[in-house]
Amino acid sequence: MSQTSKSAAPQGQGFSLLKLLLEGRAFFALIVIIAVFSYLSPNYFTTSNFLIMASQVAIFGLLAIGMLLVILNGGIDLSVGSILALCGVIAGAMMQGIEIKAMGVILYPPVWAVVVITVTIGALVGAVNGVLVAYLKVPAFVATLGVMYVARGVALLLTNGLTYNRLAGSAELGNTGFKWLGSERIAGIPISVLILAVCAVIAWLVLSRSAFGRWLYASGGNERAAELSGVPVKFVKVTVYTLSGALSAVAGLVLSSQLTSAGPTAGTTYELTAIAAVVIGGAALTGGRGTVLGTMLGAFVIGFLSAGLVIVGVSSYWQTVFTGAVIVLAVLMNSIQTGKGGKKA
Repeated sequence: MSQTSKSAAPQGQGFSLLKLLLEGRAFFALIVIIAVFSYLSPNYFTTSNFLIMASQVAIFGLLAIGMLLVILNGGIDLSVGSILALCGVIAGAMMQGIEIKAMGVILYPPVWAVVVITVTIGALVGAVNGVLVAYLKVPAFVATLGVMYVARGVALLLTNGLTYNRLAGSAELGNTGFKWLGSERIAGIPISVLILAVCAVIAWLVLSRSAFGRWLYASGGNERAAELSGVPVKFVKVTVYTLSGALSAVAGLVLSSQLTSAGPTAGTTYELTAIAAVVIGGAALTGGRGTVLGTMLGAFVIGFLSAGLVIVGVSSYWQTVFTGAVIVLAVLMNSIQTGKGGKKA
């Protein structure tokens, strides 16, 4: 018996080590990226550079949180980049002034009103996705692909293909403060990073401490079984797409604030980056498995890798190659972790 126990112990330890490496792959990848680029460039491992990179990651991170909720439900949202652009130009239009020709006046909403209206519009567009998927039974890929084109087209129509510039506002018009969202800092930390942190904490609390979180994991793992157990599957589905749209609007506000401009072509391919962050973070595209922490690590892996390649002077074409390779590797490790039979290793 003692011999059997001794021979079994190393196997258990090896299994635990493999599990640790697989489940913590995003964290270990981030450490390796930081170490490699810190060695290659003395300008990489500095506080100021980390804060700059983090403020850039905030855009992808916000989109990735919304994407995580959708993927946990077993869906996909290809419209987040277009919703970002649409909400950005809507915010830009309001900052430029809303002309009411019948009254001969131009209204300049305060920044808080611009934020509330923009996020509401993003949530409504997301809700359209949810209704199409949950009630009209349109496949998520097709529904969000269609909304992606519609949202991008509306953004182009609103701007006539042009970009809204100088969105800082004017003290005389009472609409200053828009630039604060993306450019200012509190205690040295960019506002965009703080917004990402708040959204991530709220998402973590919802997923881990609420009935909605349990419903989401249950419906994503097995929708039919969850429905038979009393889970409001349609409500959950519409809610996650609505939240994804709202978070896309927040990302659009932050990006427009950082650039002090809003264009209809903003956010192109950002949906793919958001999906990549979720996958690198260990979520299963089939639904029911994934965490906020893993998704945030995935977003930072992509952001810090891209920034590092820029700093060391790597061609933008190679950046795309490296990012794609990381995504494929992450999916491969997901397959190893879940195993051929779909059971977690």
